[in-house]
Amino acid sequence: NAQAGQDFSLQQPQPKVSVAVGETLTLNCTTSGMAGPGPVVWLKGWGPGNKTVYDQSNQDPSSRVMRAMNGSDTDFTILIRNVQPEDMGTYYCVKFVKGISGDDELFRRGSGTEVSVHEAALVPGMVAAAVVLFFLLLLGLFITLCMHRRKRQGGVGSLCPARTVAMGNFSSVPLQCCAGTPGTPSEVLDAERSHLPSQQSSKEENDIHYADLQPLPPAPRGSRSPGTAPTEYASLRAAAK
Repeated sequence: NAQAGQDFSLQQPQPKVSVAVGETLTLNCTTSGMAGPGPVVWLKGWGPGNKTVYDQSNQDPSSRVMRAMNGSDTDFTILIRNVQPEDMGTYYCVKFVKGISGDDELFRRGSGTEVSVHEAALVPGMVAAAVVLFFLLLLGLFITLCMHRRKRQGGVGSLCPARTVAMGNFSSVPLQCCAGTPGTPSEVLDAERSHLPSQQSSKEENDIHYADLQPLPPAPRGSRSPGTAPTEYASLRAAAK
């Protein structure tokens, strides 16, 4: 039995492990060779106050700790699900054997694995999605403001349909009819100051120009040659309120 124990070895290859909150922690432990009967146990901490995390001879199905290879006699790797900050500490894989008194006695111990727990980091894809969503919100707000401003500016003046008025024997002249009832003959209103020349004075820029073009009755025969029928043109200028 003593020679069988000398052939036994226990390997705990992870000196340090870092895991995020909520993830699964993997602690590796393998054995080789022969040893006396006794369980393999995982302990958190060493000395007084240590805590049993996994016991091969006393498994709790409701525990967060489970074997990675169930039924294996050489692989005692364990998984700790949903890691929390209180899981931070140093873990030891330990082999016990039955002593003369029948109690479990320490036979081999691993070198220990120091476990650190940190907050879960944002996934790069989530960060990129958040940045894209932020810029889309800004773009939507900018478009909404532009449309609102354009709508307010468009309510100051309204465009009027163009009409065509015949001037005696002259060709028809297209006019823009505004500020009148339907059928009013050829009133022209230009209230857009931006259309006035920049050289005009401030007083002239506030003037409103009206033109009333009416076709006159045909002139008596023999009075004038055809095509020279007189036309009437009137202009009224009034200061805009």
